[in-house]
Amino acid sequence: MDQLSNLAGGFGDVLTPMNLLWVAVGALLGTAVGVMPGLGSAMAVALLLPMTFTLDPLAALIMFSGIYFGGLFGDSTAGILMNTPGNSTAIATTFEGHKMARAGRAPQALATSAIGAFLGSILATTLVVFFAPTMADLATSFGPGEYFALALFAFVAISTVVSESPLRGLAALAFGLALALVGTDQSTGTARFTFDVPALFDGISIVVITVAVLAVGEVLHVAGRHGRAGGTELIPSKGRPWLSGREFRRAAPAWLRGASIGVPFGIIPAGGAEVPTFLSYTTEKQLDKRKETPEFGTGAIEGVAGPEAAGNATAGSAMGALLALGLPTSATAALLLATFQQYGMQPGPLLFERNGEIVWALLAALFLAAIVLLILNLPFAPLWAKLLMLPQSYLYAGITVFASLGVYATGASQTDLVLMCALGLLAFVMRRNDVPLAPVLIAVILGPLAEYSLRDAMGNSGNDPLTLVSSPITIGLYSLLALGIAWTVYRRVRPGTPATVAEAREEETADR
Repeated sequence: MDQLSNLAGGFGDVLTPMNLLWVAVGALLGTAVGVMPGLGSAMAVALLLPMTFTLDPLAALIMFSGIYFGGLFGDSTAGILMNTPGNSTAIATTFEGHKMARAGRAPQALATSAIGAFLGSILATTLVVFFAPTMADLATSFGPGEYFALALFAFVAISTVVSESPLRGLAALAFGLALALVGTDQSTGTARFTFDVPALFDGISIVVITVAVLAVGEVLHVAGRHGRAGGTELIPSKGRPWLSGREFRRAAPAWLRGASIGVPFGIIPAGGAEVPTFLSYTTEKQLDKRKETPEFGTGAIEGVAGPEAAGNATAGSAMGALLALGLPTSATAALLLATFQQYGMQPGPLLFERNGEIVWALLAALFLAAIVLLILNLPFAPLWAKLLMLPQSYLYAGITVFASLGVYATGASQTDLVLMCALGLLAFVMRRNDVPLAPVLIAVILGPLAEYSLRDAMGNSGNDPLTLVSSPITIGLYSLLALGIAWTVYRRVRPGTPATVAEAREEETADR
């Protein structure tokens, strides 16, 4: 009952005309950026992050709740209409969604996506409301050794278990940790890797890193394709933007299955919702094979419903891990962590005590964002396709200008602009060589936590390394990590089994 009363208080804070406006603006902007090819939800948050710095903390976080879910829906819209998902989390939805669009059923595919996103978000957020405070209470038992184990678990899980190539994942992790070391050491006051540049004494801003890696790197990557991306075809959307009774009955079980698959992955540092969406797609495909007339490959509505619900359920439960543990389980969650830190708040066990009013208002805003997105996108989703008629040369030039203005506005530093260009060029090289970007962002966020937790643990124990494995929590985390690595090795050496999500995706593309 305490959770319900706190949530009611959160709704009381959010249900004002101005705050409702911020939710709607965030949903519109998030969807608008997410629906553009190559951008996606993570870039929507990165590009719009500087806009919130002039707002008060509550308004900024409320706006981000709309951007958070709006970007995810935009990812799927681009994939369904143009076979160009805005983010990797929407790839599984694209397989059957684009086939539905090709068959003249784009509005039904978009409606299935919108309802699936709504149900997944609502279910996951409801679970966060009831269990996030419990998670926060459990997290109070975390000491330096436990936090170091948690950070190490996130590093290795994202770099090796989920990454397409463990070697590339570890290289990206090392690059991110190097960026995190730049600045003044808080313990000793020693300048590290600053090269006597005063602007680097405070380190490299997370805003600079995220905009450079996600936005500038993507612009250079698109420009490096020599115009090959300019031939993207727009699929017209005609017909009813709702589902018939038969379609709804077919989609409903897939929505529930997808949401149940996605929720647990939100609290696992797996780098995003790509894994649960593919698991949901595989589950629906296996169930479809049992039918007398299988429909997968021709535009099965279950292939859209399941992955979409899974992706949004993962995003919703990731908010619980962020608020209760201070653990960003994806690149987008890492950006939200930076937003909290921008206003002097540190997500984790004490957040519900120190900033309880803002936390419960944010959870209420997540419910409102899901409802607003359903109202906006269920009837009007086909209209988003008109944004894709912009020439890509104009689109990406505008993104570059917007990114530069946003970075300069945060610190009024020319050094930040130089760093943005340099890091963007490195991100372009990483994309060209299939090096994942999520480990970079996770390392930048969690690197300081891992460093200072390790220092504290060793200092408090007289440099006894056994203190790192002296509690049930650390033993459990390291055991899970070892099982994950063993499973990854098994998948890679087992004949006939796709070793990674990428290989599974290539096989699916070949089948198509």
